[in-house]
Amino acid sequence: MKGLLTVAIISMLAAPASAEFAKIDSVSEFEQLVTGKTLTRPLVRLEVAPGGAISGMGAAWEVTGSWSWQNGYFCRSLAWGGDDLGYNCQEVTANGRKIRFTSDQGTGDSADFTLR
Repeated sequence: MKGLLTVAIISMLAAPASAEFAKIDSVSEFEQLVTGKTLTRPLVRLEVAPGGAISGMGAAWEVTGSWSWQNGYFCRSLAWGGDDLGYNCQEVTANGRKIRFTSDQGTGDSADFTLR
């Protein structure tokens, strides 16, 4: 079970899109989207704080980390259940209540989260 969630958290696996997503280009735009919200997907609940902290749960394991905005990308380091998931800069797009993170500066796998 933990292995499957690692793939979801590290790679941010793709989910089919029903409408077009728009690229988030600035830290202020990103912070406006996530401030006070919980990012959810099955078995995952994350908080991404404006100060650069990431916290939450992936299945029954704690997720912690930090993030910064660099050259138009969300760059994060994560730990999940004590395992270091590493550093990655990701493209961020949004569509209403959905936010998508695409790893490797938009060239890798992606995952959609609902903003609640």
